[in-house]
Amino acid sequence: MTTFTPGPLDRDDRVWVAGHRGLVGSAVWRRLRAAGFTDLVGLPSGQLDLRDAARVEEFVAATRPRHVVLAAARVGGIWANAQQPVDFLSDNVRIQVNVLDAARRAGVERLLLLGSSCIYPRLAPQPIPEEALLTGPLERTNDAYAIAKITGILHVQAVRRQYGLPWISAMPSNLYGPGDNFSPTGSHVLPALVRRYDEAVRTGAPTVTNWGTGEPRREMLHVDDLADAVLHLLEHYDDDLHVNVGTGTDVTIRELAGLVASSTGFTGETRWDDSKPDGTPRKVLDVGRLHATGWRARIGLAEGVESTVAWYREQAGAVRV
Repeated sequence: MTTFTPGPLDRDDRVWVAGHRGLVGSAVWRRLRAAGFTDLVGLPSGQLDLRDAARVEEFVAATRPRHVVLAAARVGGIWANAQQPVDFLSDNVRIQVNVLDAARRAGVERLLLLGSSCIYPRLAPQPIPEEALLTGPLERTNDAYAIAKITGILHVQAVRRQYGLPWISAMPSNLYGPGDNFSPTGSHVLPALVRRYDEAVRTGAPTVTNWGTGEPRREMLHVDDLADAVLHLLEHYDDDLHVNVGTGTDVTIRELAGLVASSTGFTGETRWDDSKPDGTPRKVLDVGRLHATGWRARIGLAEGVESTVAWYREQAGAVRV
């Protein structure tokens, strides 16, 4: 059994950021570097396939990290989740089991597993408390991914019970920011909007058509705020119950589209295709447990959208050149 003492981690401790090239992992890597951590390890998926148990075991045995942030996952928006549920379930369960089992055998002291707010029932009370987990049916468009993430939470809880390791889980709200996936078929709502409105501005299109009715409400969290929360939780949180990470406020998809349109300079007409699915009607997290630890989000939505549009245009411009 390892006793957890709240306070700063040793900046010379080796930390493995699994998934360090993704949206979340790259932000966590930046935050840890900025905080003075000197021994970060990670390999891109082309060199370390986390679905390969033997390779994960070899990597952990060779690097012997003291702490792990599990930010690796197969992720995607409504379309990708609905079309490939087997892939989202199988890949994410294998990634989690392989990393958690190897870390446990290596005696990793602190591990933080990152999940998603989609773990909660489709019609959960709003704002959603952590205790709402497993109290009702999931949203069908992403139920396979949600079940995989729920499995990860229960795995962490089982390790705490059986081996006494102070591992924790955190469930962020909808994320966005630099490093996001802006592909036409695999992106989440905000990057999809950014790509769509930016393309309309570049091509001079008079209209943009978005999926659904625009009425569902979503809570948006900048990935740099999440990365800051990850470090805070590693140093201050220790409980069987997973912890929500978010802003505690939400907007409609229609309002979010308006922010993106403004940030991209789009002045045309926005239309809505209500033949496409809306997904969960509302999803805003109860972040009281997180606030009780002394952490709050700092990046406002308008500011975050502006910086995300600027980053996307910089990257897209470099590719087009």
